[in-house]
Amino acid sequence: MSLLSLLKKTSTKKPPNCTAVIAAAGTSARCNGEDKLMFKLGGKPVLAHTVEVFEKCQLINEIIIVTMEEKLEAVGKMCEEYGYDKVALVLCGGITRLESVIHGIYAASKKARLIAIHDGARPCLEPELLEKTIRKAAKYNAAAPGISITSTVKRVKNEIIKETVDREGLVEIQTPQIFRAEIIKAALTNALNKDIKLTDDCEAVENIGMPVYIVEGSQKNIKITTPDDLALVELYLNNTQ
Repeated sequence: MSLLSLLKKTSTKKPPNCTAVIAAAGTSARCNGEDKLMFKLGGKPVLAHTVEVFEKCQLINEIIIVTMEEKLEAVGKMCEEYGYDKVALVLCGGITRLESVIHGIYAASKKARLIAIHDGARPCLEPELLEKTIRKAAKYNAAAPGISITSTVKRVKNEIIKETVDREGLVEIQTPQIFRAEIIKAALTNALNKDIKLTDDCEAVENIGMPVYIVEGSQKNIKITTPDDLALVELYLNNTQ
């Protein structure tokens, strides 16, 4: 019997217990050495803005933050300063993002039926998008936000365009990516054991043959990767406060 057949669909009216795992163990390599997650926007660190969305969401029961060893104390103090009561643990990540997320999901409460995995560097997640994704995952076991690609896409090799890619059906996937706990634990453990290189957590779930459903994402839900992104995020945050 497949894993999917063992899972019961849950009413979207009352989603099951959900733990959020926030991945915050990156090195900020493309931000000129600055720690992008602790960079202050509107007087608060980027990571604080991210955590706050989950803290305020009534459908989130627990938050686990996975960060670098040298930032454990700083992140812990940040959570205390802003009174994030749902933060149950601040953990040390692994060498890779995959290892870090695995640390987080296996530390989740045994009551967790859903696990939401979110990039710490996405502080502009809108509450409505978070709730919509939780409800989709509660109904279909796996869900993620995505936005359709509208720009022309080219395949390039050695600085030469080789072909124009048909963009029909192409979607840029965002986080939070939310899964039934049994599914994501099996998927990421499989990826780790087989040394599969992942681009996101959905790929791990795809690899074990499980469908992932898409909800409409948001252009505002950007991931900070460069200093230019910080300015755009600050603009978004200022417009929502």
